[in-house]
Amino acid sequence: MRILAINDVSCVGKCSLTATLPIISACGVECNILPTALLSTHTGGFDGYTFRDLTEDISGILAHWKTLGLEFDYIYSGYLGSIEQIDKVSQIKKEFLKEGGKLIVDPVMGDSGDLYAGFTPEYVAKMRELCREAEYILPNATEACLLADLPYPLTKKNVGEALDRLRALGTIPIITGIMDGSDISVYFTGKNGGMYSFTHENVEGFFCGAGDVFASAFVGCLARGKHVSEAIYLASDFVTRSIRRSAKEVPDKRFGLSFEPEIFLFLEKLNGVVPL
Repeated sequence: MRILAINDVSCVGKCSLTATLPIISACGVECNILPTALLSTHTGGFDGYTFRDLTEDISGILAHWKTLGLEFDYIYSGYLGSIEQIDKVSQIKKEFLKEGGKLIVDPVMGDSGDLYAGFTPEYVAKMRELCREAEYILPNATEACLLADLPYPLTKKNVGEALDRLRALGTIPIITGIMDGSDISVYFTGKNGGMYSFTHENVEGFFCGAGDVFASAFVGCLARGKHVSEAIYLASDFVTRSIRRSAKEVPDKRFGLSFEPEIFLFLEKLNGVVPL
């Protein structure tokens, strides 16, 4: 079983590939990476960070991989810094995804109702097209509104409409971060429709990297053969426990979630040592 994770490398901050690689590897699955950018830190609250776009390196990497005959069972994409990089993911799916393999897209574009700096409506439209090629997409509430062309915020009253619109793209949507009072939920649909959710008590604050931890755990669980609903539950439980720990133990939340101590119980549940 081989996974390709396409995302940026933020050297400090425990997000993107620096979260994905250890989590998927801990699941017992080989994780290969394709960096889209190199940053000294992530952009969530740090000033003066360095940023290097790696688009020019991708073609050479893919050409080398072709000579090796590489194929992947799962391809998971996260931060893509340009429309050109979105096109690259489509190319990678065509050339490197095994027959019967799955593309999983985390459409990293925005948060708290706003697009990230540098992204445009044209980028949103292109990301929507990539989502049409994916088996599963993992938008947060902001990204779900952008993709479904709905006003923000998204609540449990209108999340069903967002799921329907995203499902019409031909994918299975899994929307994270839906707030309802003191609760926070992840909503998703099954292959045959219907709406399902898992709900946890919300922890106040902004926790950098939470989406990457959720997505990485979800992909790792799928690759281990878990049903999609089990994978969502395990991932949401893991990230929730990591957030609770971080709220108590991490003074500066910019440096990411304290997921490492929680990974042991996550793996015990994944491996069936303790019940879900």
